[in-house]
Amino acid sequence: MQAGKVCHIGLSNETPWGVSEFVRCAEMLGLPKIVSVQNAYHLMNRSFENGLAEVCHHANVGLLAFGHLSGKYLADPNAKGRINSFPGFGQRYNKPNVPAASKEYVRIANEAGLIPAQMALAFARTRWFTGSVILGATSVQQLRGNLDSAEVTLSADVLEKIEAVHRAYPNPAP
Repeated sequence: MQAGKVCHIGLSNETPWGVSEFVRCAEMLGLPKIVSVQNAYHLMNRSFENGLAEVCHHANVGLLAFGHLSGKYLADPNAKGRINSFPGFGQRYNKPNVPAASKEYVRIANEAGLIPAQMALAFARTRWFTGSVILGATSVQQLRGNLDSAEVTLSADVLEKIEAVHRAYPNPAP
C-alpha cells in the first residue's frame, strides 16, 4: 500500500468469524483496514443477514452484493450465463426450492413492470448493509437493464411480496 498499488482490501466468501479475525489482526498489526466483503447475497440467498450483517456493521465493512434473478433459467436450464459457464458455480442453484422461488420472484417483477434482474439488484440496494452491487451480464441488453436498476425504487407492496416469498422459500440457494 505504501507504494500506491493497493488502495483498499476486501474479502470474499467469508464467515462472521473470518471477518472479525481479519479486522482484529489488521488493527493489532497496524495494517490497513478491511473495507468490504463480497459474499453471496441476493433474493435466493439472504444468509448474510444472519450474523455477517451485524459483524460488518460494527466493523464498518461494506457488502458487495449481486443480484441473481434473470428468469432465463426457468425457460431454459441450459441458458448462457454464470450458472452454466463455470463448473460448480451453479450447484447452489440446483436445489429443490430454487425454481419455485425464482418463478415467484419473476412474477412479482413482471407485475411491477420490472425486469427480474432489475428487481433483484434494486432489492440488494435496499439493504442497510449493502455497500454496492455487482452487475453481471451476458448481453448488451442485459447490461442496459442492470444499469437501469439504479433508477428503480421498489414500492412497499413489492418489498412485502418479496418478503412473502422469502418466508415461503427461505434461502433456497445458500
